[in-house]
Amino acid sequence: MNIPNKCPSCNGRIIVTELCCDECKTSIKGNFELPELACLNEEDNHLLGTFLSARGNIKEMERCLGISYPTVKSRLEALLAKLGLGQLQSEAKRRRLEIVEKLEKGEIPAREAIKLLNDLEK
Repeated sequence: MNIPNKCPSCNGRIIVTELCCDECKTSIKGNFELPELACLNEEDNHLLGTFLSARGNIKEMERCLGISYPTVKSRLEALLAKLGLGQLQSEAKRRRLEIVEKLEKGEIPAREAIKLLNDLEK
């Protein structure tokens, strides 16, 4: 049985309150938050599983899911946003634009711009 990712009564956040060892039956009580990935709905879990099995190849995902490339990209963007990772992308994009602007204005030399852009990829 899968863990529900939302409360069936009010659609609120689920917190696990007890863990139990399957072998010795030791139980641990407390308030344990589910990992973010455990809170994904079935459709998002399937999308993530397909992404991983396709090793990030969007063309392969397009084939596996039977949907267009733009639809795959759109669903991945939505998944990133749900996981709070969409902002990381936009922050990196903003930083790249800043570096290019500084280069265009002559505020930094090309070598420094290349180094800064490469550092963003790490």
